[in-house]
Amino acid sequence: MAASMGEAGAAASDLQSPASAAPGMESPPIQYSLILEHLIGDKRAVKELSPGIMGGLPMPMKSDEQKMIERGMESCAFKAVLACVGGFVLGGAFGVFTAGIDTNVGFDPKDPLKTPSAREVLKDMGQRGMSYAKNFAVIGAMFSCTECVIESHRGVTDWKNAVYSGCVTGGAIGFRAGLKAGVLGCGGFAAFSAAIEYYLR
Repeated sequence: MAASMGEAGAAASDLQSPASAAPGMESPPIQYSLILEHLIGDKRAVKELSPGIMGGLPMPMKSDEQKMIERGMESCAFKAVLACVGGFVLGGAFGVFTAGIDTNVGFDPKDPLKTPSAREVLKDMGQRGMSYAKNFAVIGAMFSCTECVIESHRGVTDWKNAVYSGCVTGGAIGFRAGLKAGVLGCGGFAAFSAAIEYYLR
């Protein structure tokens, strides 16, 4: 009898021990700072948003040839050549236009009373257009090349690159006529470049 009561008491104590131990067990507190770090902090997992997932067309991987072509198109030499060609075309068109509105085109200074022929007028227009085209091509190539070099050296893309490049280009062209002309050319080209950059940006 006593043994059975002892066994029953032990069983009852065993049943009560987990219940009594349960209130003593405390769960660790939730740290909201850790949750925020995983949601918006440094521990947040960065997911790549591919166009296919977002509903757009997937972008194919660029080949080595495409990367080489992009690097070539971003080089200073390519930009200078492109500006040279563009300046040549623009200068030629501008020269032909100014020759077309000039009333003295084709006239011979030795014989101003002589009416010029169509061939002489076209010849004079072509010479003026070629002269303007060469000048514009040189200016465009110099400006683009110096701007690219300055931008690569500074590592910043802003309006100051165009201003510095305009000063260098204007000064280099003006110095052929003297120091004063070089200073005026530097200031004039820099101001013009700043105005264009302000208008475009």
